[in-house]
This record gives sequence, C-alpha cells and structure tokens, in this order.
Amino acid sequence: MADETWTVEVDGAACLGSGVCVSIAPAHFVVENGTSRPLAGRVEPAEELRDVVALCPAAAVLVHDENGEFVE
Repeated sequence: MADETWTVEVDGAACLGSGVCVSIAPAHFVVENGTSRPLAGRVEPAEELRDVVALCPAAAVLVHDENGEFVE
C-alpha cells in the first residue's frame, strides 16, 4: 500500500546506546546523550527497520504498522 506508514519508537529506559540502529538505518535513528531516538515518529515502511528490530541488543526499538501490529 503506497500510503502505508509505520510508527517508530525507542524505549529510552531499555536502550543501551550501542548505535546498532544508527549503523543499520542512519536515515532513521540518531544516538544522543547515550540513547537512541528515531528521527521521525512516522515513516514509510523500510526493510532496514525490520533489521533494526531484529538486531537491537536491548530490544528497545519498537515498530508498529498502521493497524498497531508489531513489525518484526
């Protein structure tokens, strides 16, 4: 669906600040003061976001589709 968007969040309490998300998806994340944050809360679906969800060592990155379902 061309108009589909995903919601991207980082659990700041869980985030280790490892930068894995930035190295995989630099257009979507930044690490500031030892914690990652998304550059935008709503984004177009992107395969690299699935990779970040799978590879975040703290499981701190949460991505939901338009139906509120977790993107894995």
